[in-house]
Amino acid sequence: MRKPSHERYLQTLQERRKEGHVYQPFQQAGLDIAEILGDMKHKALYIKLAKEHNPQTLLSLAKDVAERRGVKNKGAYFMKVFYENLNNRK
Repeated sequence: MRKPSHERYLQTLQERRKEGHVYQPFQQAGLDIAEILGDMKHKALYIKLAKEHNPQTLLSLAKDVAERRGVKNKGAYFMKVFYENLNNRK
């Protein structure tokens, strides 16, 4: 027995909600940074940073942090280095 059409539609909406959408290049850069750092919990923060600052610079910084050995919390270390560089430019 098939489900009524409205139930299939609601199920389709629920499945679609689980998928993410990227509309701007800075959004993809922020998601890439979160993935590089292994910190998907804070992906919105990285998207915001990529929107407000140069995404390529942030990506290279994230890659540098990810390659360092002995860093336990790469996301926190990334933010520390980011703000140090930001303060030095002023």
